[in-house]
Amino acid sequence: MPARSAVPSRPRARLRLCAAALAAPALLASLVQPAQATATPPSPDNALQRQLDDLVRTAGGPPGVIALMRQGDRTKVYRAGVADTTTGRPPRATDHMRIASVAKAFSGAVALRLVDRHKLRLDDTIGEILPSLPAAWHQVTLRQLLSHTSGLPDFSTAPAFLEILQEDPRHHFDSRRLLDFVAEDDLLFPAGSRYEYSNSDNIAVALMAEAVTGQRYERLLDQLVYRPLGLRQTSLPQGYRLPRPYLHGYDVTPPAPPEDISEVLSASGVWASGGIVSTPKDLNAFIRAWAGGPGFLSDRTRRAQRTFIPGAASEPAGPGVNAGGLAIFRYETRCGTVYGHTGNFPGYTQFAAGTADGRRSLTFSITTQTSKSVKPELLAKVRAIQEDFVCALLRR
Repeated sequence: MPARSAVPSRPRARLRLCAAALAAPALLASLVQPAQATATPPSPDNALQRQLDDLVRTAGGPPGVIALMRQGDRTKVYRAGVADTTTGRPPRATDHMRIASVAKAFSGAVALRLVDRHKLRLDDTIGEILPSLPAAWHQVTLRQLLSHTSGLPDFSTAPAFLEILQEDPRHHFDSRRLLDFVAEDDLLFPAGSRYEYSNSDNIAVALMAEAVTGQRYERLLDQLVYRPLGLRQTSLPQGYRLPRPYLHGYDVTPPAPPEDISEVLSASGVWASGGIVSTPKDLNAFIRAWAGGPGFLSDRTRRAQRTFIPGAASEPAGPGVNAGGLAIFRYETRCGTVYGHTGNFPGYTQFAAGTADGRRSLTFSITTQTSKSVKPELLAKVRAIQEDFVCALLRR
């Protein structure tokens, strides 16, 4: 970390650090790119492109948006606006970006692949695997952590955590001690009794994975997710820097011009709950496998993953009617069902989903933050566009 004097003054953007905020190459070799910036692609894609063009013109909307749609062995890239307001270059499928809470799907992937390797069981408890954590949490199971029914208090809303971030947004946290911020707290409700999205859940999942393997979580990501899927541009950094080139994230508060907040925050404060950096290309390959790609999970583990809680929405909510499974959400739209995850982080909002057979996948990335508490009107518009993209994805 740089010395405090090297950290720029706090931007005007309010750091919305709460549960809402901290949300293979060969297959993608031939990209069909129907549009750049605001150009109109050939029919029948005109309507989708017009929606993206309109989105970047919306007051308070993102300076840039990029969507990758994969159908079988064909990928289409839709984009509008810019990746960087300074240079004016368009978004690209190989631009790095913060994937926010879609990182929770990655920790779920690590955990469930360890379940398939008999290193973990879904009914293993915190007390059995992580006995040093508070005794009040000991009966919480891995299954409950992955389904956000654990009752663990959310470290990212703890006053002490937020105070540190307000003082120094680039503060380097010890990621493996993030749960210390709520270690004095009891469960919010009896484990398994209801759904409540919590960033603490995925920190505990990563710690359990480390405990049963004796390996660091970052190495497990590489062994169990990145390398098997050929994700060469995906990583879990500790600092605030993004690999170049990257899709710049902005605070957009008219009438002020968009403010670049891409590197305002250290990823160490979100870690397994939201710290992963990827590209649209890599993220599309991941969600394809996570949603239903053959061979990534055993049939038995896949059935457990897809045991859904009706009404349990991702954060922010994805298109259609949401239901929550094990680190995955079901999105039932007017055109059919897809499975995936969403996320939002200062400067970014993400949606990634695929079909149950892993043959079709979609990623949809915008360069400003929106959630049920941050620009809810924009979120409603984004969800409607995402649903239209899902319909196009599922169209035969």
